[in-house]
Amino acid sequence: MVTPLLYRVWVAASAVMLPVAGRQSMAKLRRAEVDPQRAREKLGHASQPRPAGQLIWFHAASVGESLSVLALIDRMGHALPQAHFLITSGTATSARLLASRLPPRTQHQFAPLDAPGPLKRFLNHWRPDAALFVESELWPQMLRRTHARGTAMALINARLSQRSIERWQKQPALAGFLFGVFDLILTQNDAMARAMGTINAPADRVAAGINLKSMAGPLPQEDETIAEARKALGTRPVWIASSTHPGEEKSVLEAHRQLLTRFPDLCLILVPRHPERGDEVAGLIASVGLTHGRRTRGDMPEEQVYLADTLGELGTWYALSNIVFLGGSLHPIGGHNPYEVAQAGAMVLSGTHVTNFAETYAEMETAGAARLVAGTQDLADRVADLLSNDIARANGGASAKSYAAAQADKLDSIAERLITALRLRERGPDA
Repeated sequence: MVTPLLYRVWVAASAVMLPVAGRQSMAKLRRAEVDPQRAREKLGHASQPRPAGQLIWFHAASVGESLSVLALIDRMGHALPQAHFLITSGTATSARLLASRLPPRTQHQFAPLDAPGPLKRFLNHWRPDAALFVESELWPQMLRRTHARGTAMALINARLSQRSIERWQKQPALAGFLFGVFDLILTQNDAMARAMGTINAPADRVAAGINLKSMAGPLPQEDETIAEARKALGTRPVWIASSTHPGEEKSVLEAHRQLLTRFPDLCLILVPRHPERGDEVAGLIASVGLTHGRRTRGDMPEEQVYLADTLGELGTWYALSNIVFLGGSLHPIGGHNPYEVAQAGAMVLSGTHVTNFAETYAEMETAGAARLVAGTQDLADRVADLLSNDIARANGGASAKSYAAAQADKLDSIAERLITALRLRERGPDA
């Protein structure tokens, strides 16, 4: 196959830009309080030894993509009890969240920069037997250099924006050069499988899979914190608004103000998508005349609103209520993962802007596990209906739990499909 000119240009440019890009990426990690030794992983310097035997590498971009593959790794680990796993990602946040949730025999490293030196060091050290790339995290040299070593490769949970598809369509030679490295491409849905056929991906290796984000493992919970929060709440009713974005908190707080007229002791646990917005959201709560406590101050939920402005505790808050509004959905953001809520046994309320999880929400609505709301008033009405109807609330939570259990069963077939396509049972241990 002829190497496309754009690829050759990128290889040359990456070598020239590496000194600056390397300093910038490591400085960003150090500002996020990452250990300097670990920051050097961006240049391909491993901070851990390679385990003996078969190593399966998963590469993801950031938090959502990294967490989406944990349940799949767990299933593959059961099917391949001698295998070891490596996850690479690019952000400090993903590293912190993964640290407490890695499946057995799994390590994390920061992904090397897409330049010759870092990739050579990374691949020479880790020598992966198979490499699985998640969603649209497609760095040209990473793909081609991994392929050149004879590594079995798959693209999983494949998802490209319409804009990305249009760009690839204008570069068919480059698209074929890069997508041709994969032994299997599993898309999130049928529509994406069809779209892959328009960008010169190998048609005989493309298949519709499942949205792995809808099958992530249960969120971790802190039992002591749950007990303390329940003691502080007493018999008060609770609802949760999680993963909210700018503009959505105003709607949620207005809905809560309305609900307080009917349920005066109601508590709202508000969990912004980005905890660093804590001061901003706290100011918004105060501006609408509601009292609040903050997790970062060490408060417990005793006021009208509890601002849970920390990272990695979402599972703990989900344990406190079976009514959850999931943000990123009142405005055209695309929605967030409702499966985590369903696993916790809570009815999912969401806005209508859920393009990232359209199939999942459609299934959950049919199953009685989710309801879409049109705006502030609709949200207040839906929460009020659930608060005043114990049977409907319990049925919604039970339906959500049943849906989550049924989805989890699909992972076994996906794991087996990948193991077969990547010939992992045929590959001997690489000591």
